[in-house]
Amino acid sequence: MEFSVADVHEAIAATRPDQECLVFRDRRLTWAQVTDRTRRFANHLLAQGLGVRTERADLAGHESGQSHLAIYLHNGNEYLEAMLGSFKARVAPFNVNYRYVAEELRYLLTDSAAEAIVVHSQFAPTLAEVLPDLPKLRVILQVPDESGHELMPGAVWYEEALAAASAEKPPVTWSPDDLYILYTGGTTGMPKGVLWRNADANVECFGGSRAETLEGIVDEAVGGLKALLAPPFMHGAGHWMSFRTWNSGGCVYVQSVPERLDPTDVWGLIEREQLNFLLIVGDAFGRPLLDELSRHQYDLSTLTVLLSGGAPLSAGLKNEFLQHLPTLMIVDGLGSSEAGGQLSQVSAGGGATTGTFPISPGNHVLSGDLDRELAPGEDDLGWLAKSGRLALGYLGDAAKTSRTYPVVDGVRYAVPGDRARLRVDGIIELHGRDSVTINSGGEKIFAEEVEAAIKAHAGVYDCVVAGRPSERWGNEVVAIVRMREGAEADTASLLAEAERHVARYKLPKAFVFVDEIVRSPSGKADYRWAKQTAIEA
Repeated sequence: MEFSVADVHEAIAATRPDQECLVFRDRRLTWAQVTDRTRRFANHLLAQGLGVRTERADLAGHESGQSHLAIYLHNGNEYLEAMLGSFKARVAPFNVNYRYVAEELRYLLTDSAAEAIVVHSQFAPTLAEVLPDLPKLRVILQVPDESGHELMPGAVWYEEALAAASAEKPPVTWSPDDLYILYTGGTTGMPKGVLWRNADANVECFGGSRAETLEGIVDEAVGGLKALLAPPFMHGAGHWMSFRTWNSGGCVYVQSVPERLDPTDVWGLIEREQLNFLLIVGDAFGRPLLDELSRHQYDLSTLTVLLSGGAPLSAGLKNEFLQHLPTLMIVDGLGSSEAGGQLSQVSAGGGATTGTFPISPGNHVLSGDLDRELAPGEDDLGWLAKSGRLALGYLGDAAKTSRTYPVVDGVRYAVPGDRARLRVDGIIELHGRDSVTINSGGEKIFAEEVEAAIKAHAGVYDCVVAGRPSERWGNEVVAIVRMREGAEADTASLLAEAERHVARYKLPKAFVFVDEIVRSPSGKADYRWAKQTAIEA
């Protein structure tokens, strides 16, 4: 049997109604209170006529028969309530990048055919600018914040909507076929909405149990996990790990300063609440957190697991974390919007590495032309792929769906775009996204590989690599580097360090030094910005 996210959450909630489920600032919500609030949210949506119009069996993989709700919020209890409440109304929620300007927001809300939105007041002016172009968007729930902006015309205050709605279980039958939508980051191209069945996402994205009965699922939800998810919930890793925490019977904690990464707030919350799990996104989060540990002491004895999801944590930073916290287990989690969770690598003690992962069931490397699965030890550079429970496809894009989910020898795979090699010892070497590959002098050079080589230099705070046109090479590799405070911008020493890790033909032909690297709120590099910066330099 299969179950929706709503079925699972309510079944677990029934076994621990008075235990804490979600903590944000002075709001400490129990499982019973989260159940109450998400039911009210669902009933409000249903009262507005939102829900399912066409069942999944009658649709192609790139089609949706449900109403869609945009979540245009910073982290907070409202974000996760809106997701879970949407599932309970059989409405498909999706993430909105809150850094979007009006043009980008207009594209997203048009492409998604959004009928409803939950928005923080500070984003209301941008939404108001595009609202006349969005005739389908008719339900607006507004969450007040420090901006003090007034209620938008036609909107309802979030808490007032909940207070006026019924707390009874919504009068719909939840289906494992109901959609969850995850929009890709759009750092290399236009964002696309990836469509997941609830039941598949609950296992592959949210780490839910594979048990075949609700009783079995509840039995596995033993509790005990107290997790702080530092990335924005609008990034897949952030809300995936939130629901993974709930699926384990644990409690989700939200930092008090959700608008930006505040290391003092993060470490202080872990110390005060005695949390045992922290999620970050790569070096963009790791470096500021380590700088704070160098300045101040915290009692972090309860913290047992640090997971980097969405971007790998470089080996040097892993070793720094282990110097501060010798008993810490550091996990690199690899996944994608299209495939869900895929691979993981654990570092503990000493000798941390990055970029390699033990192969696990359901993961494969396909040949470069996608016509066969590569065996361990074959030298070909192929594509990382996943089989089993996969997303249905991209909303409204049958052609892109077909390209990303090819059928090889009768098996359907997800191929998100990572180039990889499978060694004879069963280790997958990850080489990076093909979308940010630089073709220089006839050689393919992976940006992430060069970035990692440069970051090994002790004076580098952050780095992103891009290609720019070159008369000699076609394209040439350019490294955009932010040095650590007090460190000298010495290209010779940077090249010498990078040469220890990658072949000479991969070395940057030029360096551009900047005061700040532009990244998304989730910590991912903005390669469009990087390329433009390289060209302008």
